[in-house]
Amino acid sequence: FHERPARVLSAHQSLADRVRSIWASRELLLYLITADIKIKYKNSALGMVWSMVAPAMQIGIYFLVFQVILKNGVPDYVIMLWSGMLVWHFFTNVVTNSTNVIVQRSGIVKKVSFPREILTLSIVGTAIVYFAIQFGVLAVLMLLMGHSPAWSLVWLLPLAFLAVVLLASALGIFFSAVNVYFRDTGHMVDVGINLWFWLTPIVYSYERTVAPTLHAHGVAWLYLLNPVTPIVLTFQRVLYGDVNVVANTSDHATLDVLPHWSAAQFAELNGILIAIGVVLCLGAMHVFGRLQGNFAEEL
Repeated sequence: FHERPARVLSAHQSLADRVRSIWASRELLLYLITADIKIKYKNSALGMVWSMVAPAMQIGIYFLVFQVILKNGVPDYVIMLWSGMLVWHFFTNVVTNSTNVIVQRSGIVKKVSFPREILTLSIVGTAIVYFAIQFGVLAVLMLLMGHSPAWSLVWLLPLAFLAVVLLASALGIFFSAVNVYFRDTGHMVDVGINLWFWLTPIVYSYERTVAPTLHAHGVAWLYLLNPVTPIVLTFQRVLYGDVNVVANTSDHATLDVLPHWSAAQFAELNGILIAIGVVLCLGAMHVFGRLQGNFAEEL
């Protein structure tokens, strides 16, 4: 009889020890982030400009469909659209790229001893760099269009960004470990992300399209179970700036495009998501630690 190899499903280190190990390996994390960016744009004439091409094309297509063809009537729609896309591009880049990172870097995983979570966190760090670039381009666009954000609410952006970083990191760490054992995970994540996009108010207005129906049936809370929704709405509220806009210059008719929530409500929602994100990150790291013992054999 051929003996089947035993799978090691117990962590060699406690969760606290692994967190300390990751912190001790922060120089390696920084190196991986820098190397990822350099390798991706090596011998490229435009360099990091390419990080804007695909997002810009996607935004352009949605702008053409929803603003020009379907005529949603939202002034400066591209600002609201880009504000939501900032969050979504960061979230999807982390989750989808992290899912395959352990498998793609199987060589280093099998040969070098280091906290494996570093590979997923390097994806997060790289996504933060791209987020900063895209945010800067949006700031320039707003300046050229003469569109001002809600300055009094800018302090909400760090809260919302921290929330999306924690949520994306948790999912990335979890799926990266599971994908080593079940290689269909990446395909399922891709399908799920595509569906998730249309359940998030990015290309359409939450207040115009979703809220009336949900409030009529008393289930507005159901839509907010999507954790990305409050984060997107926070970015849109701060960067787009207006809750009501003038839809028709002839009769000055107003249009509700964003929720009439107070700053405290936005802060509360993002605070809840931050707490959930911390718990999910710790849970994902626990699962990762349980599964990583057999990575070398599976790879």
